[in-house]
Formats: sequence, C-alpha cells, structure tokens
Amino acid sequence: MGVTTYTHEATSTVSPTRLFKALVVDADNLIPKLMPNVKNVETEGDGSIKKMNFVEGGPIKYLKHKIHAIDDKNLVTKYSLIEGDVLGDKLESITYDIKFEAAGNGGCVCKTKTEYHTKGDYVLKEEEHNEGKKQAMELFKAVEDYLVANPSVYAK
Repeated sequence: MGVTTYTHEATSTVSPTRLFKALVVDADNLIPKLMPNVKNVETEGDGSIKKMNFVEGGPIKYLKHKIHAIDDKNLVTKYSLIEGDVLGDKLESITYDIKFEAAGNGGCVCKTKTEYHTKGDYVLKEEEHNEGKKQAMELFKAVEDYLVANPSVYAK
C-alpha cells in the first residue's frame, strides 16, 4: 500500500467560523439542499460514520466517511473516505485534514491535505486527484455562494 499526498488552499470572503459550521458541523443538512445530486446524508453507529447517498442514475451511488476529529474551537476536521464507488479497486481510502484559518479581509483560507491510500503498488495519477479536487471545489463554491447570499446563516 502506498500513500500519495496533495495539499490545496482555497480562499473565501466568508469567515472561517461560518464556513466551518456550514461545511463541517451542519453539512448533513446543508449539502443535500445545495447539491442536487446528493439525496441525503445518514449517520451510522455512534455518529462517526456518515453515508452520503446520491440520486439514482448518477455515476456515484454513495460515499461513506469515517469522522476522526471535529474541533470547532480550532476549526479543524479530519475524516476518511472509507467506502464508495470513487475508491474503485485501486484505493483503500482517502484521508482529509482540513483547517479553516482567518484571512486579513475578514474571510478565510481553507487548507486541505489529502492522502490517497492506494492498494498494492498502484500510483495515483495527478489527473485523478484533480477530478476529486474539482468536485470538492464545486461543493465549496456552492456553500460559499449560499453563505454570501444569506449573511445571517451560521452567523452565531
């Protein structure tokens, strides 16, 4: 098994606290409202497993994540994609470390470290990572646009 790591930074005019609440704390409720391809998010067991179900007919049926940490004081989360169509037969899991930091303009910088844990001697191609990053940025942008349009949401 190998590990390939990528880092990415995304900036936003939205405060780090509001983005963290929307993308991490209340994601189970908000994401299905903003992303038409997401049917719902189910919580399993003690709450540390989240299963995101997609609408029928799409390329992805579901994604299952294991939540390792949610730190709402330091605005940090860590979770792993442990099951789902995107893992295919070449990936064991994908682990995400995400930190929301204040930026000088009242907005934030979202810093992400992504680790792809591959099966056997498979080497992840950058194009594969870029496709996943593209999907994540679509979600990030949808949430950001929603928060900009609704400045009182997650303001407390």
